[in-house]
Amino acid sequence: MAVLSKTLDGFQPSLIGEIFSLATRLKEAGRDIIDLSIGEPDFDTPEHVCAAAIAAIRRGATKYTSTDGTTALKRAVQTKLARDNGLDYGVDQIVVDSGVKPLIYHALQAVLDPGEEVIVPTPCWPSYGGMATLLRAATVLVPTAEQRGFKLAPEDLERAITPRTKVVVFNSPGNPTGAAYSADELSALAEVLLRHPQVWIFSDDIYEHIVFDGFRFATIARVEPRLQDRALTFNGVSKGYAMTGWRIGYVAGPRNAIDALRVVVSHNNGNPPSMSQVAAAAALEGPQDFLAERAASFQERRDLAAGLINAIPGLRCGLPEGAFYLYVNCGGTIGSRTPEGSRIETSGDLVRYLLNEAGVALVPGAAFSHDPYFRLSYASPREELEEAGRRLAAACGQLAMA
Repeated sequence: MAVLSKTLDGFQPSLIGEIFSLATRLKEAGRDIIDLSIGEPDFDTPEHVCAAAIAAIRRGATKYTSTDGTTALKRAVQTKLARDNGLDYGVDQIVVDSGVKPLIYHALQAVLDPGEEVIVPTPCWPSYGGMATLLRAATVLVPTAEQRGFKLAPEDLERAITPRTKVVVFNSPGNPTGAAYSADELSALAEVLLRHPQVWIFSDDIYEHIVFDGFRFATIARVEPRLQDRALTFNGVSKGYAMTGWRIGYVAGPRNAIDALRVVVSHNNGNPPSMSQVAAAAALEGPQDFLAERAASFQERRDLAAGLINAIPGLRCGLPEGAFYLYVNCGGTIGSRTPEGSRIETSGDLVRYLLNEAGVALVPGAAFSHDPYFRLSYASPREELEEAGRRLAAACGQLAMA
């Protein structure tokens, strides 16, 4: 009998997908669901970006391109990295892919061997570990503390590194916490990494443009140039430019890693969508002033959502530096009972209760390897956030605390 890969033994389906499916079924049954589980900006793609794509389609730019992206888009990326990040890369040091997610996976394929270790600070986006598992590598999850703003401490990084460590992943601002590392914080982590020359650094900068309260974004390859020969800087147009469905991500790094990555994508990919590449170039080369305006809108909604959450007994959260998530400590509800008598033992129990009772979709902390918390996306209209706050307060008010 034909059998499946042993790599998938014990491999768990996404909790994010489970919540999405539950919310979808409730919507289809006629329930009014406020979905705060989705990591997607609620803005439209800028009009000039759409116009560039439409023009490309009309002039016939719908054919294959190079598997690693067009030269035109790579030049736009090159200019962006110099303008925004102070990074100087040649066009031959850049690869474009169909989103940052497959790009990170393909880059891991280029550097990892089975049994080697990938360090991921938690709470974390679950796909980092999932990708490593699919490649038969080991994921080393390093917990961060709420008291430190969910940021990796240099001493914890030092303890986690072993002779088998091959990659360290940074995501700043991060999903699910919104935590962002300052240049000084990255410099302290870089001092650790300089002592371990076998370690590649993957910097996922996808939320770069969504930062608050005057925070100055920094990326580790710029903060510590001595790491540039093993640092890969990933970014894309999904979050800041509201282009999630266009599926364009890019990476810049040292030539040996980029050449290896180019080999991988030549077999794993056709090419990124041709018209999406035109659109991405228009986004990177066009007006940039709207990015700050949208970040200011997210900051207002962050403050609103955090105020609503912190007024609910049993819940608390801080004010993250970026992205559009709150990572809410729900430890005060653990051990409580619902009106039906069910016991809330995990964040998953609480999230399912709030979905069924309040009609608000959230993501449990177990999805991000850090509990007892849940993730709330505030990339929704103020009216929805206010209504969600009322519903959550009412539903948590019905819990009988232990």
